Amino acid sequence: MPDGRFASGRHAGAQVPLFSIASRTSWGIGEVADLPRLARWLVAAGLDIVQLLPVNEMPADQNSPYSAVSAMALDPLFISLGDLEDFTATGGETSLSPDDRVVLAQVRQSRTVDYRNVRRLKWTALRQAFARFFETEWQTSSARDLAFRSFRFRERWWLDDYGLFRALHDENQSCYWREWEPSVRDRDPAALEAARERLHALILYYEYLQWIADDQWQRARRACGHVGVFGDFPFMVSGHSADVWARQHEFRHDASVGVPPDAFSETGQDWGLPVYRWAVMAERGHEWLRQRTRRCAELYDGFRLDHLVGFYRTFVRERDGSTAFIPPDEPSQREQGEQLLSMFSSSGARIIAEDLGVIPDFVRQSMERLRVPGLKVLRWERDWHADGQPFRDPAAYPSDSVATTGTHDTEPLAEWWDTAGPDERRAVAALTRSQETDCASDSPFSDRLRDALLQSIYGAGSDVVLMPLQDIFGWRDRVNTPAVTSDGNWSWRLPWPVEDLLSEPEAVERARTLADLGRRYARGIPV
Repeated sequence: MPDGRFASGRHAGAQVPLFSIASRTSWGIGEVADLPRLARWLVAAGLDIVQLLPVNEMPADQNSPYSAVSAMALDPLFISLGDLEDFTATGGETSLSPDDRVVLAQVRQSRTVDYRNVRRLKWTALRQAFARFFETEWQTSSARDLAFRSFRFRERWWLDDYGLFRALHDENQSCYWREWEPSVRDRDPAALEAARERLHALILYYEYLQWIADDQWQRARRACGHVGVFGDFPFMVSGHSADVWARQHEFRHDASVGVPPDAFSETGQDWGLPVYRWAVMAERGHEWLRQRTRRCAELYDGFRLDHLVGFYRTFVRERDGSTAFIPPDEPSQREQGEQLLSMFSSSGARIIAEDLGVIPDFVRQSMERLRVPGLKVLRWERDWHADGQPFRDPAAYPSDSVATTGTHDTEPLAEWWDTAGPDERRAVAALTRSQETDCASDSPFSDRLRDALLQSIYGAGSDVVLMPLQDIFGWRDRVNTPAVTSDGNWSWRLPWPVEDLLSEPEAVERARTLADLGRRYARGIPV
């Protein structure tokens, strides 16, 4: 559970997806055991937070961490097989076929995450590990058998529905739950009990994976030491998820969630996700959102509320093309949003609100009153009504805010500079001059400009600064391009194994620079 370290004080951290920080021993994707390896470099850089993207289980045919089959379950894709006792006991990597060992070497060398092959290899190994556990540990009263049983009992409040859903998903050849046989689709108690008996071993398998993932996660968090692990609280989950199947009456399936036109899309976006029945959820005391909050507080020291404005007013797209906000009026929106924000804040974890896009004034006023920090993205913090539209001095940002150079959805600083017009570049140059660094507006992006912008962020009045790893290094790699379907989205990896951050000259220099900035502006871990 969160220990309150991040409730106050000045902090600095890096934003990076877990999938991006692969090590030499991981299987082509960043894994849970790689978090402490990253934390060692963060400490050297004086950073005390790592902000991750969601780590919930993704569908087998998707790479987006925002389209999960469970709001509670960790993705088994992040399990570190080298630390899995049941897998090593069967021979570990030597137990793979010669062809699979070749593929494993290839995914490890890949510049991006090869999800298709990583998934195939990992699921093969995880099934093998479970078979060993089932044969040698299950129902033996061994220490590991008892630990698994304890986990199942402790987490049954979400694990029961998740395990049954995953087993039924497999039994139905991955079909959407609305296409299942009516009795299990509609959750007839007798049909569900029969399914639990019929699919007992398969349910145990998925529960076992969650036990392993949870155990590795908690050990990794402890090994991160002074570095706090922050997560992401997605606004929604996939319609084909354990949560929506278990709570069908709390969601609309004849409409979808999206956003109106904003900085990312002139036409707005349709996310294709089911719509909350807010009135029904309120009658149940927002039980599911409370459960999600509890789960996040168990996993993270803090978490970012994705699409904050949606908790105040959800943009709904009807099938006939019409759109509307729900709740429909400002008083109802304010009441609902503040009730939910208070609930999230009561978890004990540090809350950060993603308040980008079209945000009504009353939402910002509400955040200020509740002291929930929103994001101050440097490139968008400008005095839009003044001559030349100068950038706001980050030193004037309120303490209850999070200063950042970008998010996983924005282009990195280097790419932003490359595409910026002359007026915008001149405004950036003026900002850097206030930091006693003169960067010419007609020059290419440079290390000098990168560090001047980082210095601006470090000097922000915000209690927390979080910088995408790409901006720390000045790289042009993107994590995601919104409203675009591409294999390149959600697949970026570090150019080196994560453990090499402590020895690669470029990474060593970056750590030294950030540590200097941390000392100068009294934030993060003293180095």
